[in-house]
Formats: sequence, structure tokens, C-alpha cells
Amino acid sequence: MLLLSKILIGIVALLHLYFLWLEMFAWTTKAKKVFRNFHEDLFEPTKTMAANQGLYNGFLAAGLIWSLLIQDSIWQVYVALFFLSCVVIAGSYGAFTVSKKIFMVQGLPAMLGIIILLIHQFL
Repeated sequence: MLLLSKILIGIVALLHLYFLWLEMFAWTTKAKKVFRNFHEDLFEPTKTMAANQGLYNGFLAAGLIWSLLIQDSIWQVYVALFFLSCVVIAGSYGAFTVSKKIFMVQGLPAMLGIIILLIHQFL
């Protein structure tokens, strides 16, 4: 895979590992500083819901990391495209339902990764 796409995939994977940590292990402490629009009284009652979201972010990170480890170049691209597409969809949904910032942080880097992979694949 093209080096630039691998770097973007790595960045997106690291972001999702950070989301996993924040939502599963730091929801009632550090997350309060990240999610300033979320009322402080809601962090404790939503702790298990946030942990569930964090777990899903971990699955996305695992899939992206897996795509970097696959030896077959065709399957490496297919797996990367699948998981990057999942991130773009999640980021788009978050932008429509919560905040446009979600797409900028989550969806845009994944979309750039998809574009670079497709350009590399078809040119």
C-alpha cells in the first residue's frame, strides 16, 4: 500500500484507540474536558453506554491495524477500504446527529485515506 495511505490509516487507528480509552476508561474524568457541551451530571449515568461506544471504536481500530499487517496487497486494500468506509459512515452520522466537528475529526481523515487508496489502486 502507498506510504501516505498507511500513515493516514495509522492516524485513524490511533484516533479510535484514543476514543476507546476515553470512552471506556476515562469517561467520568478526562472526557469531561473533551465533551464540554455534555452536561457534567450525565457522565456517571452514561458510563456504560460510553464504554459500549468505546468498544466499537476499538473494533474499528483493530480492523485498521489488521489492514496494515495483511501481506496480500489486494486484500490489504480491501480490508482498509472496508474499515475506512465504516469510519466515514460513523463520522457522517455523528455530523448529522451531534456535531459537524465529528466529521472533521473522524470522517475526513478516513475519507482522505479512501481517496488516496483509490487513486493509487486505479492509476
